[in-house]
Amino acid sequence: MAKLIVILGDQLSPALPSLQQASQQDLILLAEVGSEASYVKHHKHKIILLFSAMRHFARVLTEQGYRVCYIRYGTEAGVNNMTDAVRFALTQQPALSSIMLTQCGEYRLQQEILSWQQHFGLQLTVLDDERFICALTRFARWAKGKKQLRMEYFYRDMRRYTGLLMQGDSPEGGNWNYDSDNRKAWPKDLAPTAPLHFSPDAITAEVMALVEQQFAGNMGTTATFSYAVTGKDARQAFLHFVDQQLAQFGDYQDAMALNQPFLQHSICSVYLNCGLLDVRWMCNKVEQAYQQGKVPLNAAEGFIRQLIGWREYVRGLYWFLMPGYKSRNQLNAHRPLPAYYWHGKTKMRCMQQAVQSTIEHAYSHHIQRLMVTGNFALLAGLSVDEVTDWYLAVYADAYEWVELPNTLGMALYADGGVLASKPYAASGAYINRMSDYCKHCAYKVKLTTEDDACPFNALYWDFLQRNQATLGQNPRLSLAYANWHKRSDNDKAAILAKAADTLSKLEQL
Repeated sequence: MAKLIVILGDQLSPALPSLQQASQQDLILLAEVGSEASYVKHHKHKIILLFSAMRHFARVLTEQGYRVCYIRYGTEAGVNNMTDAVRFALTQQPALSSIMLTQCGEYRLQQEILSWQQHFGLQLTVLDDERFICALTRFARWAKGKKQLRMEYFYRDMRRYTGLLMQGDSPEGGNWNYDSDNRKAWPKDLAPTAPLHFSPDAITAEVMALVEQQFAGNMGTTATFSYAVTGKDARQAFLHFVDQQLAQFGDYQDAMALNQPFLQHSICSVYLNCGLLDVRWMCNKVEQAYQQGKVPLNAAEGFIRQLIGWREYVRGLYWFLMPGYKSRNQLNAHRPLPAYYWHGKTKMRCMQQAVQSTIEHAYSHHIQRLMVTGNFALLAGLSVDEVTDWYLAVYADAYEWVELPNTLGMALYADGGVLASKPYAASGAYINRMSDYCKHCAYKVKLTTEDDACPFNALYWDFLQRNQATLGQNPRLSLAYANWHKRSDNDKAAILAKAADTLSKLEQL
């Protein structure tokens, strides 16, 4: 019997389990629907990427002889969400006996999907997403009974499971983790290699015009869109990274530099998270480059750790802890998000750079996200809901399974230490060490209470003071609290007064 196979916008992979079970009698549905395009105010580049990649993917399926029902944005009255799209598709081929799809990436959408069996009276089959290395059942077995769910130990399990960078039962080079070698500041005399960009074809140009018309108020400029929208181009972009950038990626992956949004980062999470790249293929290419002597071990290990360690870990954690995880707010952070998170107009150079990169490219690299925009949100006590919605909206690689743990858990410590063993709170000194931003800033990074002092400095100490009841016994913060308690009462009062003044003037920073 023929079935309806639903493919979502972040499932554009030939290896998709549901597509592997498709026959030419089945009907394959892809739909550009308003609810998915607007449940947060997505960056224009993210919408262009997904709509164009979906259209290219559907064209390939049609050329391969599959029957495809493709719904373009705004073309079918009454089709506003995926349930509407399924209803429409079923009218196109009434003899369909069941619905099949691969598990989606967001709990919100999962609940809608699970209603389809009752809603349409058809059998619903939801397949595990085998594009990920760690099945959710495997992660649940790993996590069950553990008091702490630390990524490092999960990562070691994934190394053993995949055999990547392993010599028998031992890690290549004798150590599991070379992160300590990956924290160098960007040298003045080193020119970064630009990631590969692509000129829009006719399909993408058509989507760009649609987005400019229908999503004019969203972040970004359609004219600067240059991402790959096909698997072939995405693979070319990644091979360019391996050949031209990976060797220096390890040393400088935590670095930031003025007006250099990419440095040696691959930006390929944009492609991987929507299905245009395969994680196993990527890891094999990186391991091969190391084995051939083209890249050092710290670069290969650091990149592979991001994929089979961090990426797989946050996905497992998301599904293991949802739906309650989304509502956590351990530090009671509710302050409204300042407007410069959207327009980037602030005198804080680090924030301006991170947000400007986000506006221009729907991208900023992980240290900008964690230690600039995320760190500032943590120190200022910005609303967890507003911050997580912002990260979900503005980055082209953001889907809730990967965004929520990274933001709520890693950046904001709102889960109380489930994901991270300590808050990633830092003063301006960290940003100064890892970038040249502070040299070009209106604020002085070495000052704390003066009128032109770096806002991060007083806010850092204020963060520790106001959260002492919750964080004071954290052993990884013992030195920070010891330094705070050594200060005189007058110093403390001046710092806290400066922080209060800064918080009262957040929009003017």
